[in-house]
Amino acid sequence: MKDDSFSLTPILLLNAYAAGIFPMAESREDPEIYWVDPKRRGILPLDGFHISRSLARRMRKGGYTASLNRDFEGVVDGCAARDETWISAEIRTHYSALHNMGHAHSLEIWEGDTLAGGVYGVALQSAFFGESMFSARVDGSKRALAHLVDHLRRCGFTLFDTQFITPHLESLGALEIPRGAYHLRLESALAKRADIHAAPLDADPHSVLQRMTQTS
Repeated sequence: MKDDSFSLTPILLLNAYAAGIFPMAESREDPEIYWVDPKRRGILPLDGFHISRSLARRMRKGGYTASLNRDFEGVVDGCAARDETWISAEIRTHYSALHNMGHAHSLEIWEGDTLAGGVYGVALQSAFFGESMFSARVDGSKRALAHLVDHLRRCGFTLFDTQFITPHLESLGALEIPRGAYHLRLESALAKRADIHAAPLDADPHSVLQRMTQTS
């Protein structure tokens, strides 16, 4: 639905996430913002992330570094660098403001000095709302998600909201739940505290894989 009665602000964004809705634009040129509350919501169970054999081999091979909040703008730009995107200039501006406020975060995968992939989203209490991800190298976004899921679990998060589900996310363990069930999970997550800086990011793929194998 379109909302013409409010100007988008970082605080309004946070209140929207807490209410279970999120903004989108039809395209990067679209000045209008649409609030979305899907009938079926995508989530990525933090204890059910699926690492395929090929992804595990790619991670064990190494040759990359993971980082947290090293290049938030670069990750957003990487996510928007496609023919069709909902990341308009206004949305980019407000998520940058949320990042500066400490509410929006990015996880980057680097191959040398090249940003190979990444994911970004918004954290509220023990809920993380994934916004978008991208790959510039093979499995860039999958590696980013693996490291992010491991980090969120170690920091006490209980909900990873993916908004919608795609075949890509489904292959990693994401699933759809009804709107009502999502709101119950969201309410529970917002009642618990978590801090994305509660533990240092573990950039070692071998230890990440070991923890994932033990719990998935």
